[in-house]
Amino acid sequence: MKTCMFPGQGSQAKGMGGAALFDAFPDEVAAADGILGYSIRELCLDDPRGQLDSTQFTQPALFVVGALSYMARQKACEPEPDYFAGHSLGEFNALHAAGAFDFATGVRLVQKRGELMSRASGGGMAAVINADPAAIEATLREHGLDRVYLANFNTPVQVVISGDREQVAAAQPHLQKGRVLVFPLKTSGAFHTPFMAEAQKEFAAFLATVKLDDPRVPVIANTTARPYEQGAVAATLASQIASPVRWADAMAYLMGLDGDMAFEEVGHGDVLTKMLRANRVPAKPAVASSSPPAPASAPTPTPTPTPTPAPVVHGDAAPRTGDANAKVEAWNQRYPVGTRVVSVQTSKEPLTTRTQALVLFGHRAAVYLEGYEGYFDLDELNVA
Repeated sequence: MKTCMFPGQGSQAKGMGGAALFDAFPDEVAAADGILGYSIRELCLDDPRGQLDSTQFTQPALFVVGALSYMARQKACEPEPDYFAGHSLGEFNALHAAGAFDFATGVRLVQKRGELMSRASGGGMAAVINADPAAIEATLREHGLDRVYLANFNTPVQVVISGDREQVAAAQPHLQKGRVLVFPLKTSGAFHTPFMAEAQKEFAAFLATVKLDDPRVPVIANTTARPYEQGAVAATLASQIASPVRWADAMAYLMGLDGDMAFEEVGHGDVLTKMLRANRVPAKPAVASSSPPAPASAPTPTPTPTPTPAPVVHGDAAPRTGDANAKVEAWNQRYPVGTRVVSVQTSKEPLTTRTQALVLFGHRAAVYLEGYEGYFDLDELNVA
């Protein structure tokens, strides 16, 4: 089996696509120019006005290069893959390749999306490396940083936080301890968070004016890490703007299917291929804590598991035996979405499950909890 995957914002670079790609599809390039009102070839190859890193230009540029790259693949009579996936903006390329809309419609969609998202101001994003999502969430709440959210779950050891610019900056010294590193990203908005609610609303209204078909090949949605449901293309695309990107979950799902899964990155760069290596080999993330960093001269110690406190039982306990898949199946058979639970690690106050349980990062049985806005191991939870 094979999955074709398309990169999103952040993978752009001057010269992307190459002249030969644009020369091979003159009709599509002319159509894009007519819709956008500028030369997409000039933007991608030369970027004479320094616009390529601006959201309203980045998104159409990446979509066009991704779409033309897939068309070149078709022209070469490469077989159609079994699945498609795309990271954030790349999901539009995945849907286009799967036949949900034509090229011109895709250009209009990403043009509108880029315009709406570029209006966002006062937001910031940062990549957090070597920290567990639940630990990041706990650290943010501990320090009152309630306008920062976990926005991109890229790999077991790479999470992007997003939110109020000042709070994102304030989070860095609290998170960056020991092996945990924080890298601010060059973005103007708090993408994939509730800060994008107005953009989501406007984009939903725009999507209602566009003809969208169900994909003929399964496309893995960022918001659910599962294939698009029938009749849900518009709703899912609209929600994506203000919802976390569950890329690591999506890769775990694809790699967990029966049969060996091969992956091919289509478009510019290899950022998703690099992420895939981390998603193939689950890593033990460090824990964002108040512990002082190790001296620079000392070798990085091998992390040891944090002892789990003896659970305080509030009603039924979650399944704690068997492998991750067995735990997830047992949990979902017993507990519906909306079940109130207590975490023995972070809070004695009941929280509510927002999703079914799933296997996270290929080895962790987890469920997403409202309130903390993050995934928790089933082994940490007791049903209230």
